[in-house]
Amino acid sequence: MANKRDYYEILGVDKSASDDQIKKAYRKVAMKYHPDRNPGDAAAEESFKEASEAYEVLSDGDKKARYDQFGHQAFAPGGGFGGGFGGGFHDASDIFEQVFGGGFNINDLFGGGGGRRRSNGPSRGSDLRYDLDVDFEEAALGSHRTITLSVSEACGRCSGSGAEPGTSKSTCSTCRGQGQVSAGGGFIQFSQTCPSCGGAGETISNPCKECNGAGSTKQRQTLKLRIPAGVESGSRQRLPGKGEAGARGGPAGDLFIVFHVRDHEFFKRNDLDVYCEVPVPFHIAMLGGEIEVPTIHGGAKLKIPAGTESGKIFRLRGQGIVDAAHGGGKGSQNVLVKIEVPSRLSGKEKKAMEKLCDQLHDNHFELTNKMKKSAEKFYERKRKLEAE
Repeated sequence: MANKRDYYEILGVDKSASDDQIKKAYRKVAMKYHPDRNPGDAAAEESFKEASEAYEVLSDGDKKARYDQFGHQAFAPGGGFGGGFGGGFHDASDIFEQVFGGGFNINDLFGGGGGRRRSNGPSRGSDLRYDLDVDFEEAALGSHRTITLSVSEACGRCSGSGAEPGTSKSTCSTCRGQGQVSAGGGFIQFSQTCPSCGGAGETISNPCKECNGAGSTKQRQTLKLRIPAGVESGSRQRLPGKGEAGARGGPAGDLFIVFHVRDHEFFKRNDLDVYCEVPVPFHIAMLGGEIEVPTIHGGAKLKIPAGTESGKIFRLRGQGIVDAAHGGGKGSQNVLVKIEVPSRLSGKEKKAMEKLCDQLHDNHFELTNKMKKSAEKFYERKRKLEAE
């Protein structure tokens, strides 16, 4: 915030400037630094964004009042607004178009060559998103799925033209096929989307009976997916050309599959590692031994040293998630030991256990002894404090 320039200084106006003066000042600065007029100039692009940010605040009565009172701090985290572009502000280009009009063409204004691509040319279809819930096993090991969705496809009757077979489109009489019309006068003139043809540059007098002139129809599409091993919640898979149909012969958009992985009752995941809690019979924890641990790749043997305590974590290397994106290596499985004591003992079994326990003494229980010593120190200190 300390390095940000004053918004009034950026636009070259003072605090008493009217709304019209602020707008006029922004027009001047924005046209000077617009990226289309300064291709490849990073400094000019930054100045353009800076001016648009300043105008976003100063053109709004409420934001301007807050800025006048608190300065840039009003838009810091916790200051009542989101900070900067990407927070509470719009994109700089959006603000520019709001001021100059949606069909504004900077090259038309300054006589630049080339201009933007005409809106009546082929245009790419929209991308689509499909959210897919998958089980933990599918995400960890990979799987195949079949999905069905509704997608716009080029109309089969008119081959995407929008005109009834045997007829053709006509050049728009309003824009004469340009897709845009000029507005304004004097030095400043704006190019806007033609209101008659919607920017297509052509009109259809006899629309297709199947698509009603749209050139595309909604179709049910069935796709077979391969879910790669190792996907996480939020992972995306791109299917090129499986999105909405393009307009006027343009290419179709893409389909993005977004995965959402369901939790598992036993296995938990952290990146490529898998975590689980495994019960270990108390006698194996006491004397040592070997147990079999479930992993996502099958059962694995785990040696339990004598005297293992509850809460101990063992690491099984190579038993985790496959790193398909970086060569196919595997993470580890981390096993948290939970000591399990026997239950539902018969009378005979209880007597046998009692006989065993009679042979145990305090020195066999290290944690208990540690706790007792800590408690003794505490109570000793407590008695001294009470005696003072």
